[in-house]
Amino acid sequence: MKPSELEKWLGTEESLSAGQHEGGGESTGHSSGRHVLGILRTRKDDLSDADYRHMRKVVGYVRRHLAQRPSGDVRDTRRRHSLKNWGHDPLAGGGDA
Repeated sequence: MKPSELEKWLGTEESLSAGQHEGGGESTGHSSGRHVLGILRTRKDDLSDADYRHMRKVVGYVRRHLAQRPSGDVRDTRRRHSLKNWGHDPLAGGGDA
């Protein structure tokens, strides 16, 4: 997702309600999305080791969840909302993964 798309998404009710909410606070995915947004807006030369670790974590999460695609229409599902929180819209580009 583009930074502007991710930022807009993270402000929606769907984004805030998706994912696991530990202790009633912000979900892990929503927090990750805010970190991803910061990474996307940072020059490559200015990325930290923690940013690179987070990017690897995001790639792993997205790969695992794309491999577990349910059957049927996935447009308005908690799974898609969770993936978008992590910065990946599985339907972007016309796909249906």
